Amino acid sequence: MEETIAGPQAAHIPKRRGDSIAEAAVRYVEERHWDVFPGTWLEARDGTLRCSCGESACPAPGAHPAREDWATQATGSATVARGLWSEHPTASILLPVGRTFDAIDVPETAGLLALARMERMELRLGPVTHAPDGRMQFFVLPGAAAKVPDLLRGLGWSPATLDLVALGEGTYVAAPPTRYGLRGPVQWACRPTSENRWLPDAEELISTLAYACGRDR
Repeated sequence: MEETIAGPQAAHIPKRRGDSIAEAAVRYVEERHWDVFPGTWLEARDGTLRCSCGESACPAPGAHPAREDWATQATGSATVARGLWSEHPTASILLPVGRTFDAIDVPETAGLLALARMERMELRLGPVTHAPDGRMQFFVLPGAAAKVPDLLRGLGWSPATLDLVALGEGTYVAAPPTRYGLRGPVQWACRPTSENRWLPDAEELISTLAYACGRDR
């Protein structure tokens, strides 16, 4: 099942039930042409769910890369993806950033405020994830990581003063239905649809996101 949060677009976001994690990963490859790779997974140990990495204090249990060379493991082949998840069917779904999209990462309070303002402004949005660690990621065209700092300065913001991070090559995001330990699953605030196949440029969203993050300080 892919879940969506209650928010300004919730009424327009369909839910898809019955998918396994592997099926969801394959759909991201086939329908969005996103590269995917399996991360860690959750294991029951002594009656408690723990991360497969073995770290008792893992900050993102079940939702981070399982190997250091994850970037070379990421695939855009549905056949390869099926094979990868056949080894560990409950492994998290991670998406490498900087290939078909970059992402702007903000706190959930700022992200929800920005979503409400963007809907009123009728801005074109791409997919947006909402993770149970209290962060949201707005998918934008590749190249955002390089230009967001200058865009913020041009708006009169110091990048160091805002809790706003542009994610680019060498980073990753977790995709639904990945779970963060007992905190629950990653959800779509704006799920991938045919209407948002074309991603916005960071410049289209940065003013609203910066304003929301400034309010959130």
